Amino acid sequence: MRAVIIGNGEIRDYTYIKSHIQSDDFIICADGGLRHAKSLGVTPDIAVGDFDSYAKSEEIESIVYPSHKDLTDGEIAVDYAIEKGYTDILLLAMTGTRLDHTFTNIFQLAKKGNISLIDDNNEVYFIRDTLTFNGRKGKTISIVPVFSDLVGVSATGVYYPLDNDTLLFGEGRGNSNIITDDLCTVSVKDGMGIIFINNGE
Repeated sequence: MRAVIIGNGEIRDYTYIKSHIQSDDFIICADGGLRHAKSLGVTPDIAVGDFDSYAKSEEIESIVYPSHKDLTDGEIAVDYAIEKGYTDILLLAMTGTRLDHTFTNIFQLAKKGNISLIDDNNEVYFIRDTLTFNGRKGKTISIVPVFSDLVGVSATGVYYPLDNDTLLFGEGRGNSNIITDDLCTVSVKDGMGIIFINNGE
């Protein structure tokens, strides 16, 4: 079973975002994610946070944290899912105008497990070894090194294949490739990176 975390970021297309939620997902709302859950027509299993963005509901189980805390509500939600044993976690409504929160939420993908992030425009994944994507033909894919260079990068099923290449931290060589096949595989030998797949809209 998968955990889906709904944050307090931006959602413009609720139909598109809801299409990624499955009936058996365990839904966690991070504070203001409650307003998005209402608009999505889904009932959270639990809500966590300090609830300074949206009033908690008496009808939904909640874990209330103090407003003065070291972690963001998004971090709390991810940690809660991991502590409950979920290894497959999807983050929704975790990007927006607050770049500090957006960056923090994207870096949650580096935590243990299969964690991904989807917003109106992108699918976002963390890579430290190998990832395979199915059914993304025609979409734009970017491989972005974080913290250091990405060494031994190989990418197949794309317009510009990579074969044991090095992508330098701070440079955009890995940006704006195109997935050309139904099956696309990206692997790295050393370093950590973020993969962005644009939804093509």
